[in-house]
Amino acid sequence: METRFATSFQPTTLAAAAVALWLAAKLLKAFTARKRELYPPGPRPKFLIGNLLDLPSVISPMAFAEWEKKYNSPLLHAEVFGRHILIVNSLDDAIALFERPERARIYSDKPEFPVLDMMGMDINVGMMPYGEHWRKHRRVSHQNFNIQAALQYEPVQAKHVRNLLQNILDSPARFHDHNKLYSAAITLSAMYGYEVKSIDDPCVTLADEALRLTSQLITPGGSIINVIPALRHVPAWFPFAYSKRTAEKAKAMTEEILRIPLEHVKRNFERGTVSPSLVTNFYERKLAVGASEEEEMVIKNVAYTVYGAGSDTTASLTYTFVYLMTVHPSIQRKAQEEIDRVVGSSRLPALADRKALPYVEAVYREVLRLYPPLPLGLPRATSEDDVYDGYFIPKGTTVFTNIWAMSRNERDYPDPSRFDPERHFTNGQLMDEKALAYGFGRRKVGCVGRPMASNTVWLMMVSILYAFTITKAKDEDGNDVQVNDQFLSIGIMTHKQPFECAFHPRIPGIRQLIAEA
Repeated sequence: METRFATSFQPTTLAAAAVALWLAAKLLKAFTARKRELYPPGPRPKFLIGNLLDLPSVISPMAFAEWEKKYNSPLLHAEVFGRHILIVNSLDDAIALFERPERARIYSDKPEFPVLDMMGMDINVGMMPYGEHWRKHRRVSHQNFNIQAALQYEPVQAKHVRNLLQNILDSPARFHDHNKLYSAAITLSAMYGYEVKSIDDPCVTLADEALRLTSQLITPGGSIINVIPALRHVPAWFPFAYSKRTAEKAKAMTEEILRIPLEHVKRNFERGTVSPSLVTNFYERKLAVGASEEEEMVIKNVAYTVYGAGSDTTASLTYTFVYLMTVHPSIQRKAQEEIDRVVGSSRLPALADRKALPYVEAVYREVLRLYPPLPLGLPRATSEDDVYDGYFIPKGTTVFTNIWAMSRNERDYPDPSRFDPERHFTNGQLMDEKALAYGFGRRKVGCVGRPMASNTVWLMMVSILYAFTITKAKDEDGNDVQVNDQFLSIGIMTHKQPFECAFHPRIPGIRQLIAEA
């Protein structure tokens, strides 16, 4: 029925539907106007379209931080065609809304993004609606990625960290490519036993592009389809149907992203050459004791989520870390002195060293604080009406958590733009972790694989610090090359823009150590 509707949809029908929807939005606006004064502060909505033109499409965290100053409130409200948006800039408000039992349930749902279904991305655990279906995925995630379970992935992580070190030794100028390969290879190997040899592997290129398209379409103002779902039925050839064409392109990529590693698993079972991984371990259990189709679907969805999202955030953090070490040599030296005292020069660092390296841990936390890869987190939604701090928050409100603004709050982080690992110590002791980059409550950004992701990033950092001194690059005359300080927002993701640096081996016999490991 839906297919016949979509194929027979005419431009005149579209126009009529659009007018009807606009009128409905007008009526809805009039109906809710009596509560307007109860909403959190924000830009004044325009007739029919609301704040459609006010929402930033790029660098949203900074823009919303400016809104906080303009409207003198850390809680901000906007609406588009009658759909409400809440921006939370304050850590205190985030804790109250997302972590305290009386409200956590209300703020744990996910907004309806029709473009996600159109892209085939509704299998991403991070974007599933709150409910039993999501809880089943969360249980499987916890079973396979809790703090203890995450240790099973250390051999895979260590192997690919060594590959990264070797690649840097062989061709340091290609670090950007090595980072991309490392980030994708770890997740594909851990989830499917799939070994990536090149950044040209289709699993790398397709996932990279699909995630870029997805993050663009789910930003505030990223797609009109998210506020007028009927527009999903507009033919892709219709003028201005950019979102429809983009979604169709992303869906084809998603299908390939799912097919390639799963076919690899199937071939390995046929050959008897299975490598341990989340998916292969499940199929071995299924062959031994059986499993339902639903259990298989959940495993596939979890694996896809870790692979699709984890690789990009890891790449972002790795590149940011190297940039920060390049421009902060004294901090780099202090971390290396600590590593030398604990690890020595006869072996590579391991996860078992983590508790004995508090300064390196502080460096890790400060990288996440200063440049979180998902500065607005993942959008969530309210499952029912709420009144908070005197403000009315309607059911179905899309909520964005401005982690970037919270991480740069001057009250909690004096001189917040400065990279300073020392801020994570008090009286010489490392403070309890406050990794805001992973989000809050039941829908933390990293809830699917946070311990594994944390181990992956930390092991990368400590290993690079152990093996190399990172400095600014030199030009032909021996002068320092200026480091590009710019960051780029791509949808909801933030990446460090390319820059030049130099890697200098600092441990005698590092090649032999890598080979022996």
